Amino acid sequence: DPEMSRGLGDVYKRQVLYQFYNREKPYGKDIVSMMSPLHRRRMEDMMAKYTRQDILDLIEEEDVKFIRLQFTDIAGNLKNMATTVDQIDKILGGRCRFNCAAVDGFRGVGYEELFLVPDLDTFVTFPWRPQNGKVARFICDIVKPDGTPFKGSSRYILKKVIAEAEQMGYTLDVGIKHEFFLFDLDENGEPTNQSSERGGYFDIGPSDGGENTRRDMVLYLADMGIEVESSYHSDEAAQHALEMAHDNALTVADNIMTTRLVVRTVAKRHGVHATFMPKPRKHVKGSGAHFTFSLSKNGKNIFCSDSDEPVSYTHLRAHETSQ
Repeated sequence: DPEMSRGLGDVYKRQVLYQFYNREKPYGKDIVSMMSPLHRRRMEDMMAKYTRQDILDLIEEEDVKFIRLQFTDIAGNLKNMATTVDQIDKILGGRCRFNCAAVDGFRGVGYEELFLVPDLDTFVTFPWRPQNGKVARFICDIVKPDGTPFKGSSRYILKKVIAEAEQMGYTLDVGIKHEFFLFDLDENGEPTNQSSERGGYFDIGPSDGGENTRRDMVLYLADMGIEVESSYHSDEAAQHALEMAHDNALTVADNIMTTRLVVRTVAKRHGVHATFMPKPRKHVKGSGAHFTFSLSKNGKNIFCSDSDEPVSYTHLRAHETSQ
């Protein structure tokens, strides 16, 4: 933005960007608070794919009535609070708070509440909810009452590591294959670890009793902007796999939580129970979260050697010191 950049040195601009990205005051002064409201809004727009006005337009166009504010607790469980669009100014202003003492691992010293700050780029509607009066969600960062990051937030920790890696010139892309079981429910509707299905690796229907369930999972994920490269029946009876497209580390982390929500939601709608437990039954192969990592520097994958020799720690250190 020419108006915003006028008179700002490179160091000052980096400080402003750093503070917006990390919601910290690393240089001992609150740079953002000294900016005019107009410049603050423009900085927010520079940092996001969606602007505040984009969100307001989408809410109107999509007939959104409810918004869920999601975050992940210290144990990796997805949490959320719901509100109506009447509270959108409060939501976008990061003024929605919750009792942190009620969430395991979130109790702090000197404060009783934490605040949810939505990541505008994570706005999406739930395709399985009513299409009149839709439900949308934001994935949120968590801050303390003074506006500084809550350091027990795994999303904050990941963003901090990504920023440190970028300062060193590294870019991390991640892929994941989700494996899970679809088990039957008992006569009371409670989950079991049994299934009447007897499909095996890459089987098709009718042996693959979960193909319609997987189909709905893939379609719902596509509606939410998450790409599934392939889906199939895995090794064991009632075991299934979704292979996801590679993306940057933060997006993949967010997508993992969304994918697990979609898988469990779709499974319940099909009358089965989805579990990502690594070993829900004896004497059968377990399920895994199979990650693949690509770490690049200056556009080059540093896990690849110019020779036929295997990549070693010495090779990586040599690559680092040569840059």
